Amino acid sequence: NDAPNLIQFDSIPADIRRLAQKPKATRSETETQKLNAYFVAHHDPRKNLRDRIADLEKKKSAGYPATMIMRDMPQPRATHVLNRGQYNEPTEQVAAGVPAIFPAMPKGVSSNRLGLAKWLVDPKHPLTARVAVNRYWQRIFGRGLVKTSEDFGIQGELPSHPELLDWLALEFIRSGWDIKHMQRLIVTSATYRQSSHVGRDNYQQDPENRMLARGPRMRLDAEEIRDSALFVSGLMVERLGGKSVYPYQPKGLWLELNNRPGYSQAYPQGTGEDLYRRGLYTFWKRTAPSPMLKLLDAPEREFCTLHRSRTNTPSQALLLLNGPQFVEAARKLAERLLLKHPNNREAL
Repeated sequence: NDAPNLIQFDSIPADIRRLAQKPKATRSETETQKLNAYFVAHHDPRKNLRDRIADLEKKKSAGYPATMIMRDMPQPRATHVLNRGQYNEPTEQVAAGVPAIFPAMPKGVSSNRLGLAKWLVDPKHPLTARVAVNRYWQRIFGRGLVKTSEDFGIQGELPSHPELLDWLALEFIRSGWDIKHMQRLIVTSATYRQSSHVGRDNYQQDPENRMLARGPRMRLDAEEIRDSALFVSGLMVERLGGKSVYPYQPKGLWLELNNRPGYSQAYPQGTGEDLYRRGLYTFWKRTAPSPMLKLLDAPEREFCTLHRSRTNTPSQALLLLNGPQFVEAARKLAERLLLKHPNNREAL
C-alpha cells in the first residue's frame, strides 16, 4: 500500500517484525515498550515536530553564555608545601582544611568545596554573619559598624555598637541568610530614617557620625549616578538579565590601551536599548575601564576594593555637563517636562 501513514513491513528489523506479529496479549511489558519505542523513533507522525522542538531547544541553549565550573576528582592529587614557592621543590604533604585560628570544620563534613561552604554558613561560625551584615550596613550608611570592614582581626577597629552587630548577625542567620530581609530591616529602621541635617554641636562631638545621631549623607557611587540620570529622564531600560552591554566610550580608547597582539582594539559600541541598561550590565575591561565611571571613583577591579573613594572634583562637574549619557538624559528630562508643563516656570 502506498498510503503515507502505513509502514513498509519489509523495512522493519526482523526482531521488531517478530514482536509486531506476536499477539498483543502474549507480549511482555518489556517487549511492548521496545515495540513502542521503535514506532515512536521511526514512524510516529509527530517525529518531525519533536525534531523541530529539539532543534529549537538546542538553539535556545546556545544563546546562553556557558560558565566553566570545577568538580572534585575521584582521587584528589597530593598537595605539598613548596620550598620558597618553587614548584619543583615540594616538601611536606598537606591536606585540605581551615587555618587553626578558626573553628574546626563540623564533624562528618568533607574537606572539599561543599564542606567549606557548609563551614562558612554554620550558625556557630563567629565571623561569616558578622562580616556580611557589617558590609550591608556599610553599603547603606557609608561606614560599617566595624570601620575596618576588611579586617575583623586584632589589627582592625572594634565595633562602635557591638551588641547591634551581634543582633544583626543572629537575625541574618534566623532569617535563613536572607539578604533582602536584612536590607529591608535596615532601611526601615528609625536610625536610617533620621534627618541627615547636622547641627554645629552635633558635628563637633561626632563628625564621623559613629554614634548614628543623624541619618547618612553621602555621594552616590559611579554606577548609581549614571543609573539615576537614566531613571529620572525616563531613558532607563529596566529589563533584567542578558549579556553585557557597551555604552558610550571615547573613540580610540581601546586602540590606545590594547596595542598588544591578540587583544581586541575596537570597542563594540552598543546601540538602541543597550545604551540605557543599568550599570550592572556594563562590560568591564580592567585594562580599559569606562572613563565615565572611573572619573566618578569606580575602582578598576584589578584588586578587591572594600572602600571606594568619594572625591569632588571639577572634572566630575564637567562630565555631568558634557558627557554624552548625561546630555541625552538632560535633553530627555527637559522634553518630558515641557510636554507636561508648557510654561517654563511650571516646568522648573
